[in-house]
Amino acid sequence: MFWGEHTATIDGKGRTSIPAKYREIFVEAFDDERFFITKCLVDMGNGEVGRGLTAYPYKEFIAFAGGLNKMGYSANQINAIQRLVVGPAVECSADKLGRVLIPPTLRSYAGLERDLVVIGMQNKIEIWSQESWDRVIRQAEKDYLSAADALAIPGI
Repeated sequence: MFWGEHTATIDGKGRTSIPAKYREIFVEAFDDERFFITKCLVDMGNGEVGRGLTAYPYKEFIAFAGGLNKMGYSANQINAIQRLVVGPAVECSADKLGRVLIPPTLRSYAGLERDLVVIGMQNKIEIWSQESWDRVIRQAEKDYLSAADALAIPGI
């Protein structure tokens, strides 16, 4: 499982470092150093959408994409998922220095220019521009407060 929040930068060629801990998890927990990077959306409220990227372990993404038709979604929902998540996905692996090349289309979509946040999200990794991350985390704090009250999470 992926945990933790890391800062990173993206260079002029569109490369960024994936934390060593995460690269180890791809191999140890998922038996494959390859992964897919694709688009990520977050509802920011008021009709606003936060855009980032998500990196999924290779086999997990293949299983997800292959099982879409079995998940009970409508044809329109399946097409939306395929257009936004499956279609733009790019197979990746880190080079010897731990860097991964993020294609220009995905960098542009997520607004990745220099400073990034890479966050472990259990079975996936999210990659955000620092600016987008600041907005996403503010919304997450609001969502957390309502969820914590509803769930009455002890000790949190």
